Amino acid sequence: MKRADSIALFCSLGQELQSFGYTPESRDVIERSIAENEWFTIVDILRAVEAIRVEMLDKERLQRWAEHYPTATTPKRVAVIMAGNIPLVGFFDLLCVILSGHECHIKPSSKDSVLMRYVVARLRALDSDIPIYDYVATERYDMAIATGGDDANRYFRDHFAGTRALLRGSRHSVAILDGKETEAELQALTTDITAYSGLGCRSIAMLFVPRSTKLHIPHSAIVNRKMENSLRSLRALYTMQGIEYGDHGAFITLRGNTFPTRLGVITVTEYDDIAEVRAWLHDNSDLLQCVASHIDIKGAVPLGRAQYPTLWDYADGIDTMSWLTEEGIF
Repeated sequence: MKRADSIALFCSLGQELQSFGYTPESRDVIERSIAENEWFTIVDILRAVEAIRVEMLDKERLQRWAEHYPTATTPKRVAVIMAGNIPLVGFFDLLCVILSGHECHIKPSSKDSVLMRYVVARLRALDSDIPIYDYVATERYDMAIATGGDDANRYFRDHFAGTRALLRGSRHSVAILDGKETEAELQALTTDITAYSGLGCRSIAMLFVPRSTKLHIPHSAIVNRKMENSLRSLRALYTMQGIEYGDHGAFITLRGNTFPTRLGVITVTEYDDIAEVRAWLHDNSDLLQCVASHIDIKGAVPLGRAQYPTLWDYADGIDTMSWLTEEGIF
């Protein structure tokens, strides 16, 4: 497909998604998506669709972003193995492959197949010639993009040995506070933490706060039954073990200096000077997906925007479009 046609197609998809959640068909998709993955909620699904529609399917943004990259002269077969931790998390890779001029062979996660299949069906209804196909494990591909946890990443390395592959493992996100945050910013921070039940790589898992500042984060209501059960067990466990924790309703905070290993737990790390935090960010850049703060820190997004990646926010800091359109790779 010509890039102009691809951009027009995805913009049309964005226009269609304006009514998502309001039509009988889309409400049925939401219900089936939640049945497929009990961690999904109506709010999270609508949030994911809106973020994609606004940030990735706007014509002016798409054109401005795409003009920085060439189009492949010869379309290649690109396998895209998608994660399923949050709704439509694999959509951006699909978008990149199509706009780079390649064929996209997708394998949606079993935890997010309903939503992804719905979006692909809408694209095919708009243009039956769009080069999106089902991934077949026994077939050979020119390139592969695979996203999953660290265990899945090890499998991908073996499975795609000899294939040019972009493999993504686990990453984490942090927020940096200075004690001068407004009530609105702190409320926005709770969304960065609780959206998608904390399962996204852009979900805030660690807070840096000044040692002299008393941490005050608004209480959040739990909207996911599975998270409610998990937090109930954690509260009982920490109480029995005599571990002090902060209870913020939809999540728990623990003092420490490492990323939490339990869902629903946020690590709070105290610092004396912001230079300490900048040094930590530098030393741990390979573990980070997103940094949220109103402090002037390179690459940081405003509090409340961690879950709204733009076209320029590439996973793991690797420019997917450059990777897909790099000259002389075959």
